[in-house]
Amino acid sequence: MPTLSLPFSNLFRNQEGFKRLFAHLKTLHTRSGKWRVNSSSTPWVSSSALVSRRRAAPVGQLTAGNMCTSSSGDKTSWLWSVYNETKQQTQDLIPVISKNFVNPDTIFANNQMSLQDIEIYGFDYDYTLAFYSSHLHTQIFNIARDILINEHRYPEGLRQYDYIPDFVIRGLHYDVQKALLMKIDAFHYIQLGTVYRGLNPVPEKEVIAMYEGSHVPLEIMSDYYGKSSHGHTMKQFMDIFSLPEMTLLSCVNDYFMKHNIDYEPVHLYKDVKEAIGDVHVRGIMYRVIEADIEKYICYGEQTHAVLRKLSRNGKKMFLITNSPFDFVDRGMNYIVGKDWRELFDVVIVQADKPGFFNDKRKPFRRVTDKGVLLWDRIHHLEKGQIYKQGNLYEFLRLTGWRGSKVLYFGDHIYSDLADLTLKHGWRTGAIIPELRKEIKIMNTEEYVHTMTWLQALTGLLEQMQVHQDPESQTVIQQWINEREEMRLRTKDIFNFQFGSLFRTYHNPTYFTRRLSRFADIYMASLSCLLNYDLQHTFYPRRTPLQHESPIWPEQTSTGAINIPFQSHNTTPKPE
Repeated sequence: MPTLSLPFSNLFRNQEGFKRLFAHLKTLHTRSGKWRVNSSSTPWVSSSALVSRRRAAPVGQLTAGNMCTSSSGDKTSWLWSVYNETKQQTQDLIPVISKNFVNPDTIFANNQMSLQDIEIYGFDYDYTLAFYSSHLHTQIFNIARDILINEHRYPEGLRQYDYIPDFVIRGLHYDVQKALLMKIDAFHYIQLGTVYRGLNPVPEKEVIAMYEGSHVPLEIMSDYYGKSSHGHTMKQFMDIFSLPEMTLLSCVNDYFMKHNIDYEPVHLYKDVKEAIGDVHVRGIMYRVIEADIEKYICYGEQTHAVLRKLSRNGKKMFLITNSPFDFVDRGMNYIVGKDWRELFDVVIVQADKPGFFNDKRKPFRRVTDKGVLLWDRIHHLEKGQIYKQGNLYEFLRLTGWRGSKVLYFGDHIYSDLADLTLKHGWRTGAIIPELRKEIKIMNTEEYVHTMTWLQALTGLLEQMQVHQDPESQTVIQQWINEREEMRLRTKDIFNFQFGSLFRTYHNPTYFTRRLSRFADIYMASLSCLLNYDLQHTFYPRRTPLQHESPIWPEQTSTGAINIPFQSHNTTPKPE
């Protein structure tokens, strides 16, 4: 009987605390035009961060009228008193908020969906059924680096570069023409401070000069699938396998710049892309994994438990993957056992997604256990058989599996999920392994403390910006500086170079925008399904719109807090 968070009583205390803080900010300016401050609270003052203290003289009331004639000292004291009281109220909230942690094994909903309606479950293979250890990224980087040197005649000096595990994050954009790697938000704005040329950050002024601001026009953004094509100069890296590709691009750029080598960025991008592709296409990666499968495949027991649970409940299952049969067969033998095909009603390999979802011309072809391609026409997709290529339209015709009774899981938001939800009405589940690490960071005292005060200080700045006299503006500028320091801290705590996968400083990232549009639900791993009954309905959190009240009880997702509920899970969760 695992728990997903804390008792309801604590939740409501938390909500009441938020209401008190919001009410305090909201009533700083009353309808009568009087600004009120409670002089009885212990003041806390910070010149730059959250640590230093000082006593403020008690201030009773300052009306909007007499503030214009009051002395600059009174005005400054009043502003700091408001700051101090706001900070004290925020401090009082932190112990409760710190207990209200989010469980990393929660399934999060973008769109309401009931598992009761799902009859058929579909899966991608890589990073959905099969999770890989970080060792694999190191191998992909090393092999692709050596291909550049041995086959594309790149400098031998590149061998001095090793894979840097935490340098990049998924979802970044790469400007092919300028050789710049960056994070872009949902509104096409570059997050300044996250633009890198090689392994070094590009100064903000230089970025603004190159792009004539920080906005990236739609016409140069990546195309529908995140690719750089048809005049688009931006490539978005959405695949987990793209982490070593971004790192290799950065390392080669770094080498050329350090050695003052004149090079064409477009050629570099294409060469690195081809080298990374060769690691997959030539089967090198598959052979590396097969040679030491226990080293590279993780959490097989959890995947097996999910498949058994669905099978016991009479659900149909299918697999559509771009990987070849031999590779999938060995991996599934390790994860499930030699009888793994008995769990799946349809197995399709080398599907060539995302083309599989759009190209109606490719027919299915049956593959024998020994990998021999047969030439007979396919009239039925039979259980226990293996099929290659094909297309979704033929798949729908042969199976009749249409609409919202189908739920498909994949890790690539574009290649796995976009067409299914937009064109065919399937329900979609995104597997986002980075969630587990980010949620654990969000649950730390440091993050809770910083983010709570950051939100409160932002509200205070919004209220107090009306005071334009020089003395007030001096105080407010100190608050702005403190806010900027905290914003930087909340970025660095996730990844020093690029921050969180899901947010720029406050806006959602471009990745998050796509995730919200193309995935009905998302989770850290398939094993999260073990926590839920197959009758469960996922309700999205009602996030207030900007013109709506910001404090509602339903703002806190009950699925993500520690509320005990029945579970069939007997398998430990992956760390």
